[in-house]
Amino acid sequence: MSSRKVLIGRIQATHGIRGQLRVVPFAGDASSISQLDKVLLKSQAGAMEEFSVASAKMHGKKVILTLKSFDNINQVLHLVGREIYAERGALPELPSDEFYWSDLLGLQVETEEGEALGELVDIIETGANDVYVVKKDGREVLIPALDDVVLAVDLDKGTMKVSLPEGLLDL
Repeated sequence: MSSRKVLIGRIQATHGIRGQLRVVPFAGDASSISQLDKVLLKSQAGAMEEFSVASAKMHGKKVILTLKSFDNINQVLHLVGREIYAERGALPELPSDEFYWSDLLGLQVETEEGEALGELVDIIETGANDVYVVKKDGREVLIPALDDVVLAVDLDKGTMKVSLPEGLLDL
């Protein structure tokens, strides 16, 4: 089992009064969180704290996560905003056209014509679709994560090939 830690989501808010947490998942298949026995939460200081999962269920596009250590809203308020990680070996494999965010960050992005756009440095979750933030020489390009825009992802080569909507680079 790999010991590499993978960013899988962020705690958005509490849910109810029984210590449940609303999580924004960072993978197309949010059910991967529900299959975990343990998660790691990153503190503001950067330390990783391990917690056992009592339950995790889908709630729209979010996940409602219950950790075994907590049963009251007051016990979990300090966890809101924290990133959630998991050991890579504990995560299920995704379909070939889906990726964990941590796999995409750092990819070199280029157009289908071979023009280098820069490095994928951040991903913005918008609800409708994710947006990839690509940076080169201090300039940021926001690329919608849509099937007709993202043509290919090659994790082995560390590249992403895109077909940009007309005028996107003019913004």
